[in-house]
Parts: sequence; structure tokens; C-alpha cells
Amino acid sequence: MMLYPSIIDLMEKAGSRYSLVIAAAKRARQISEETFAETEVGMDGARSITEAVKEIAAGEIEVINSDNNETVEADEADVNTEE
Repeated sequence: MMLYPSIIDLMEKAGSRYSLVIAAAKRARQISEETFAETEVGMDGARSITEAVKEIAAGEIEVINSDNNETVEADEADVNTEE
């Protein structure tokens, strides 16, 4: 079974698994909080992480390795991998 987006595609965008996991987790948390603020019913963790990974795969979020002391940039989100 092939899953989309593939880990290979995501790794090309993130550079390292650590940066990918941190960026996806932070964006998923933001998505969940935004959904809760709008509807008072938060999105569950699985759906928010799926949405975050799709955004990374689509290029809506640019992941830059924290090794370079740079941040992860997003259109509407302030996601940072340096924590």
C-alpha cells in the first residue's frame, strides 16, 4: 500500500526527520487550536497531523533545518524548529 505523501517526498522538503517531525507537530497544534477557536470543537490529533503533512507536501510550509539556525516558514503560521 502506497501512502501519500510519501516519506521520501517529505524528506526532500524537510531535509531531516527531526525537522519534519517538529514542523509537522507544531503546525498540527496550530491547526487544532485554530479549529477550536473557530468552532469550539477541536480537530482530533490524527486529522490535524494529516493536514499539517499535506501542507508540507504541497509546499505551503517551507521547512528549513534548524542546524542552520533558521525557522520553518508558513503562510499563516509562525512555526519554528529551534525549540
